[in-house]
Amino acid sequence: MNEQSDQWLIERAVDGDGAAFARLVDRHYALIYRIACKWCSNQADAEDITHDVCVKLGHTIRSFRGSSSFSSWLYRVTLNVVRDFHRASARRQHKVSALALVSESAYQPDAEDAITKGELWSAVHALPNKQRDAILLVYSEELSHAEAADIMGCAETTVSWHLHEARKRLKGALEG
Repeated sequence: MNEQSDQWLIERAVDGDGAAFARLVDRHYALIYRIACKWCSNQADAEDITHDVCVKLGHTIRSFRGSSSFSSWLYRVTLNVVRDFHRASARRQHKVSALALVSESAYQPDAEDAITKGELWSAVHALPNKQRDAILLVYSEELSHAEAADIMGCAETTVSWHLHEARKRLKGALEG
């Protein structure tokens, strides 16, 4: 089977083609899971969020208009599911632990370095949503300000402002 474009698969999925939808989900599953891992506290939550996103895609695929790339739209859908998940967890009064570090490098930090990184990620996790999103998209996902702006649905300058404010908050939190 030759490689179909996302747009072709989306059009087929909207028309009710289950195999095209399954192929689209399979193609983007790793992206959804990676985003969920970086935005939540543990692997089990990331798996739940990834599952919820895949289910939600079945209901929302028709709302994709193509004004941005499918992966940017998918980021937004995933971030919305993450926020919903965290709100539901808070209502159940479950504490959300520090953001899990996802690193595929062979580098193993010493204990002091791990504590510093853990403190940093805990502080990032405590930021307001827009600031946390900007930090994670630009620094963790290594996206440009323009790509982050597309995902966040705002201007590049707004992403820069969120990053500036987040850095100020992080500096204060880590110094104090």
